[in-house]
Amino acid sequence: MSSVVRARPQTFSWILSALIVGGVAAGDQATKALVVRRIPEHVVIPVLPGFFNLIHSTNTGAAFGLFSESPAPWKTMLLIVVSAVLLVTVVAMLWRARNVRWLTSVGLALILGGALSNLLDRIRFGQVVDFLDFYYRSYHWATFNVADSAIVIGAGFLTVQVIFCD
Repeated sequence: MSSVVRARPQTFSWILSALIVGGVAAGDQATKALVVRRIPEHVVIPVLPGFFNLIHSTNTGAAFGLFSESPAPWKTMLLIVVSAVLLVTVVAMLWRARNVRWLTSVGLALILGGALSNLLDRIRFGQVVDFLDFYYRSYHWATFNVADSAIVIGAGFLTVQVIFCD
C-alpha cells in the first residue's frame, strides 16, 4: 500500500509537467501562427508606446539572435542537433530522478516546452518567429516569443530552487 501512495505524487508531477510542456508549446505555436498570418514581416504595431511593440521578425540564430548573421550552411542543422540533444538529456535526467521538487519540475517543464516549440520551428522553417519587442527610448531588448519567455521563467524557477531551497 505504501508504494502506491508514494507513486501518486510522482505520477501527478509527471502529468503536471507534461501539461505544462504541452501548454507552452501549443501556446507558443498558436501565437507565432497568429503573428505570421496577421502581421507582415518587420511591421511594428505599438501596443504601449514608449515600452512595448508587436513586430513580426525571424531569427535564424540562437538565443538573442546569436549567430543569426552567420552564413554557414550547417548553422541550422547544428542548432537543431544541439537543441534535440539537450531536450533528450533533460528528459532522461527527469525520468531517472526519484524526488524532484515541485519548483524544479515546473521550471524544467517550462524550459522543455519552450525549447521544444523553438526546435519545431527550426526543423519546419529553419528559423524561429519572434514578435515581442520591449524597449525604453532607443534601448531595445532582443525581440522574443512565448517560448523564450517560458525558458527564462523556468530558468528563474530553477535559480530560486538552487539559491533558496535545500
